[in-house]
Amino acid sequence: MKKALLVFIFTVSGFSALAQEAKQASPEASLEMQRIETALKSVVKVTTKSVPNARSNATLGEERTGNGVLIENDLVLTIGYLVLEADDVEVTDFSGRKSPATVAGYDHATGFGLVRLTLPSKAQPVSLGQSRAIGIKEPVLSVPFGGIDEAQPGFVVGKRTFTGSWEYQIDDALYITPAIRNWGGAGLFSKDGALIGIGSLFVRDSDGEGAPGNMFVPTDLLKPILQELKTDGRAKGSARPWLGVSTEERTRGLVVSRVSPDGPAETAGLERGDMIVAVSGTPVATQASFYEALWARGAAGVSISLSINRNGEEMRIRVKSIDRLDFLKPRTML
Repeated sequence: MKKALLVFIFTVSGFSALAQEAKQASPEASLEMQRIETALKSVVKVTTKSVPNARSNATLGEERTGNGVLIENDLVLTIGYLVLEADDVEVTDFSGRKSPATVAGYDHATGFGLVRLTLPSKAQPVSLGQSRAIGIKEPVLSVPFGGIDEAQPGFVVGKRTFTGSWEYQIDDALYITPAIRNWGGAGLFSKDGALIGIGSLFVRDSDGEGAPGNMFVPTDLLKPILQELKTDGRAKGSARPWLGVSTEERTRGLVVSRVSPDGPAETAGLERGDMIVAVSGTPVATQASFYEALWARGAAGVSISLSINRNGEEMRIRVKSIDRLDFLKPRTML
């Protein structure tokens, strides 16, 4: 029954050649099937509870549940918002075994989080694939926790820059359709069973034509910083300046939708509803132009001059930026 279901996944995903070979029991197809089975078992459930009064609770909640993927015997790759300020972490594997875990690393620039298991997993870890090599319309498999019953075959319908409201932007984000419901930390696998992305969001327009889907963070972004996250809990080098402001793009410009309580922007006097007009004299009207101008000013700690419009009045506010990790309670790494 399991083999039949796997063949069905290949077929509806467009893996017609592989499905035909699998029916004929070719050695090559059997190897691919084994890799997909390994991929299915590598996806775990990640449950976290944050420290009391964590700053991220207002937007993410105190208790969070999602997914992760085993990339080493005791190391799980997940999406960072699941482990922000986490005090208690539990991982459930494919067999239902629960294991205490700790947060091993977090990177705001990419959005990845790492979780280290107390007990090595009985599942086999998966390899990181070449996400940049994946083409548009290529068949993939989106896998949240639950194995074959939850796996969703689909296609890559977009590869483009993703810009978020929370001072976040990545290149070559992978857009997949159809959408899965349990996307946070889910694994995205190529047909050879390699991990090419980690689930981040539901998006209403994945292909530019209105098709709902999911955005996955490509694993190629992890490779340059993986060792640093494992050893130091964070990527080396200068952190980007962070203001603690969320924005929305509107027809009249870039409007502040939220300021983090006690964050640099709120401390400096920025308010919800303010329109950000320029960063240190550089005009901005979109989130992308805002981040480009902000991050070009230097490393975390630099002072940022914001030109804003508040109720029709032009104003300037100077914000002392910080490293976002210094804002968390406690630091994300345990």
